[in-house]
Amino acid sequence: MSAPSWESPIPPAPPRAVRFGTWRAVRRGLPVVLMILLCLLAMLATRAVEALLVGRRRPWSPVFPRVVSRNALRLMGIGLTVTGRPMRQHGAVVANHSTWLDIFVLNAVERVFFVSKAEVAGWPGIGPLARATGTVFITRDPREAGKQKALFEERLHLGHKLLFFPEGTSSDSLRVLPFKPTLFAAFFAPELREEVWVQPVTVRYVAPAGEDPRFYGWWGDMAFGPSLMQVLRAAPQGRVEVIFHDPIAVKDVAGRKEMAARCEAAVRAGLPEVPAPYRDA
Repeated sequence: MSAPSWESPIPPAPPRAVRFGTWRAVRRGLPVVLMILLCLLAMLATRAVEALLVGRRRPWSPVFPRVVSRNALRLMGIGLTVTGRPMRQHGAVVANHSTWLDIFVLNAVERVFFVSKAEVAGWPGIGPLARATGTVFITRDPREAGKQKALFEERLHLGHKLLFFPEGTSSDSLRVLPFKPTLFAAFFAPELREEVWVQPVTVRYVAPAGEDPRFYGWWGDMAFGPSLMQVLRAAPQGRVEVIFHDPIAVKDVAGRKEMAARCEAAVRAGLPEVPAPYRDA
C-alpha cells in the first residue's frame, strides 16, 4: 500500500537507529492488532443487533472504533490533547490530512464516519476495516455527483457525522494543502443546505525530540509498512493535538468555494508557521 501523491523536494530524514526498536515495535503493535480484532468482532455483533432494532442508524457500534483508537494511541505512547469541542449540530467535519495516524486520532476524539476515495476499499488490511467501520467510499468523478449527494444525504439523515479530508492527499504534517471544494458541493443541495453545519478541525503533530519535524508525515512514495514501523519503534514518542474550530452553518455561506476557503483558513490557523528549512517545500 502506497501513500498519496503529494511530493516534497526535501526528502525525509533517514530513520535513526533505535535501541531495542524491533522489540518495542512488537510490544506496542501486537496488543493493538489483538485489540482491533476483538473490537471488530464485538462491533459486528453489535451491528447485527442495531440492524434488528434501529436499522442503519448505528447508535452503539461507533463506540468500538473510538475505544480502539484511544487505546492504540496510548499503547503506541503518543500523547493526545484536545482543544475546543465537537459540534452538537448535524453535519460534517473536515480536517487536514498528514498521515495514516489521522484515522486513530480523529476516531479517538469524536464519533465520525470517514469519507474516503474508492480505491481505499481495495487496500489490504485497511480496506476491510474501513468497510466494517462504515466508511463512505466515493469516486472523484463529476458524473457521480448526483449519487454522491444522495449518499451523503442518506447518511446525514441517519445521524451519522461524516469526516473528510478536503486536501485530497496527505502531507508532511507541517502544512495545510489547498482545500478542494468538490466534496463541499453535496452540502449545498436543497435537501441539506438549511440543516447542515461543517466543523473545521486541525490535527497538529509534534515529532519526538531530536527527530525530523515531519516525523509523522506520510507522503509521496512512502510505503505504509516502513512508516508504521518508524512510529512503533520511536523512543521517545511524540504527541498530537486536535483543535476543534467554530462550526460553520452551510446556509450562511454563498457556495462550496467559499466554504472550502473558510474551512482551510480555520484549519491552517491551528498550525504554527512552517519551519524555515521546509517553508518552500
